Amino acid sequence: MELASKYNPADVEGKWYQYWLDHKLFSSKPDGREPYTVVIPPPNVTGVLHMGHMLNNTIQDILVRRARMEGKNACWVPGTDHASIATEAKVVNKLAAQGIKKTDLTRDEFLKHAWEWTDEHGGIILKQLRKLGASCDWDRTAFTMDEKRSESVLKVFVDLYNKGLIYRGVRMVNWDPKALTALSDEEVIYKEEHSKLYYLKYMVEGDPEGSYAVVATTRPETIMGDTAMCINPNDPKNTWLKGKKVIVPLVGRVIPVIEDDYVDIEFGTGCLKVTPAHDVNDYMLGEKYNLPSIDIFNDNGTLSEAAGLYIGMDRFDVREQIEKDLAAAGLLEKVEAYTNKVGFSERTNVPIEPKLSMQWFLKMQHFADMALPPVMNDELKFYPAKYKNTYKNWLENIKDWCISRQLWWGHRIPAYFLPEGGYVVAATPEEALALAKEKTGNADLKLEDLRQDEDCLDTWFSSWLWPISLFDGINNPGNEEINYYYPTSDLVTGPDIIFFWVARMIMAGYEYEGKMPFKNVYFTGIVRDKLGRKMSKSLGNSPDPLDLIEKYGADGVRMGMMLSAPAGNDILFDDALCEQGRNFNNKIWNAFRLIKGWEVSVEVPVPEASELAVRWFEAKQNEVAAEVADLFSKYRLSEALMAVYKLFWDEFSSWYLEMIKPAYGQPINRKVYEATIGFFDNLLHLLHPFMPFITEELWQHLCDRTDGESLMVSPLSMSALVDEDIIREFEVVKEVISNIRSIRLQKNIAQKEVLELQVIGENPVVAFNAVVTKMCNLSSINVVENKADGAASFMVGTTEYAVPLGNMIDVEAEIARMEAELKHKEGFLQGVLKKLGNEKFVNNAPAAVLEMERKKQADAESIIKSLKESIAALKKA
Repeated sequence: MELASKYNPADVEGKWYQYWLDHKLFSSKPDGREPYTVVIPPPNVTGVLHMGHMLNNTIQDILVRRARMEGKNACWVPGTDHASIATEAKVVNKLAAQGIKKTDLTRDEFLKHAWEWTDEHGGIILKQLRKLGASCDWDRTAFTMDEKRSESVLKVFVDLYNKGLIYRGVRMVNWDPKALTALSDEEVIYKEEHSKLYYLKYMVEGDPEGSYAVVATTRPETIMGDTAMCINPNDPKNTWLKGKKVIVPLVGRVIPVIEDDYVDIEFGTGCLKVTPAHDVNDYMLGEKYNLPSIDIFNDNGTLSEAAGLYIGMDRFDVREQIEKDLAAAGLLEKVEAYTNKVGFSERTNVPIEPKLSMQWFLKMQHFADMALPPVMNDELKFYPAKYKNTYKNWLENIKDWCISRQLWWGHRIPAYFLPEGGYVVAATPEEALALAKEKTGNADLKLEDLRQDEDCLDTWFSSWLWPISLFDGINNPGNEEINYYYPTSDLVTGPDIIFFWVARMIMAGYEYEGKMPFKNVYFTGIVRDKLGRKMSKSLGNSPDPLDLIEKYGADGVRMGMMLSAPAGNDILFDDALCEQGRNFNNKIWNAFRLIKGWEVSVEVPVPEASELAVRWFEAKQNEVAAEVADLFSKYRLSEALMAVYKLFWDEFSSWYLEMIKPAYGQPINRKVYEATIGFFDNLLHLLHPFMPFITEELWQHLCDRTDGESLMVSPLSMSALVDEDIIREFEVVKEVISNIRSIRLQKNIAQKEVLELQVIGENPVVAFNAVVTKMCNLSSINVVENKADGAASFMVGTTEYAVPLGNMIDVEAEIARMEAELKHKEGFLQGVLKKLGNEKFVNNAPAAVLEMERKKQADAESIIKSLKESIAALKKA
């Protein structure tokens, strides 16, 4: 199989992905190995791949591929989420485009359209993930509304209801007037708004002098629902209002003045209008003082008949109109600019409306008590750990979860209302009928006599069971798969769903399995553009991931993402990083072609430089492999990638290959060649989790393979022995070589010109003379007492080295260059001496800082001495 001269990802990626699928290399079944389990955060079923998915799934794939190579039984389970609000909105819009209203359809007719939409658009995102190289066990693909998951959800609802943890009641909820459904507190995003503060006049009833109280409000459109005014009993400026009644402006309704410490004396005028149906705090006051509650809004945010005024108008249109009408009636004292926080629906981005509504709730304190300790005790670890505080704060201030949604697309609540009132809760209609007969004592009841609740469950009520329901742990507790794969190993997700999903999965895990659902949570950051802006369609700054893959290759894009992706920190994404990834692919490809292009011979002796190079690179590779393993254990994946990148680009390509490269047209010793192929094999193993396609292609070309063999399941086995001495010594060798190369560059001396190296005093790297000689094209390395006149010298540590230049340089130009450098170094030394002469600095600076400054002084003095000697020698020559 001939290797192409240039790397073309399109020729490689599809071929190897199909090969992995054909040989079931992503597949996992319980066996005797240690399991490594990851469940995908299920994307919306009708969604398409965006940069956030790219990041999240690249990280998951890196972890899964690494685990496979460590010999673990890796199982990555894919799936999608039915996304009630988002999907229903899309179906409603599609029907509207056809002239059909949701209200014109029965539930079953609407669901038929929803399933058609899901079948048509669903699963696209999972197919797109294959382009990225995602090594999911596709045979396990799940959907939150498939049969097993749906059965699990209904069973859990019934179980929690029977445990007394689910209840139904009228409560103040967050209402989304666009999606026409209740939302949980976690689905409300608070944004700062530039609003107005309206000061309204509430005339005192029966006051002959026309006295009035002033109320400051940001929502004058709600005055039709006012049923009291409240003052703080300790507020001296409003004492005169005690026991009085006031008249709601425009409305004419007489309402009592009540007193409560809740009122903030400092806000506005200290008088508060109380609208129990449309503000959560007012609702609590209403309950406390038994106030009537007037719901003035329809579900869509227009004013209802109960408002009496502005009926049918949108709430924000009313706000504009009522300001004019209040002013015209002389009931508006003033209006001020005001900045406040307004709650918006996370799904539809419209301001939510607090609303009294009959809903289903889940008591959360029981779950919070179970879910907090494991995270705070680090039994279940968060990476980065800073998110523990976010988690703790939410759980310590937990509120009951509103789990019902006024939607049709989703899991329908398994509650059945009885003809004479009341209801029963059961997983199936048949079980509901049996319960109904028992509850009513009416044996003649039929199924059609029962009416199932119209609402469906919050989407998160299915996804909180995900790590359990994927292995059918709810329907078949203790089955082989749940016992083997659960708890899962790592969860990779965004911190924005720490409450929606992460915390709730932990709760469900302890409730139904008695243990955590995963051992570690890796929080990704938000993908932003290079200017730091969040990527969005409206800004046009979000590239299409598939276009990037087409342009740079999947491995190039994966590397580009990971180079900028420290755990928990935002990613400043730039196409240039993908280009860097593509360039790295080319570097790997060309290095492989170089090695494979050498003629191999057993006759050629092993050069001393090559023998040293093999010893050094083996040690260096083992050192980096250990570092990478340590970084993986800490989930510092971008640092792990950078370590392997530097090992390949710098140490292997720039140093090792140069050291062993045979002379033009000459063969390489077989032993050195085989060691090099072994190193390349190890490098491919280290790189594979990050760059699966190119590494598989080259690994298959390393030697003859049998069908079904794959780097993906080839064990990562590298020695833990690290020769630290040779690594340390070789760093000095690299510095010597770099300095000699710099002299060639500065003096414009061609590489073919043979040079001599003088070592003044003692040569600390004499063992590596063969390497220095080869890399620098030297005739000899000599230890001398004094360097030759006119030699170019440099320092490495405390050792001085010199390269005699003879007539190879322009003496005057060289003197000018060295005098300029001398001036710079003398200025630098003065700065250091000034710092060390500062008594305050010396007395307060840490010992390590002082040591560093003294080293700077010694180094500068040594370089200055050497420069002065070199200048003097050149002037004498």
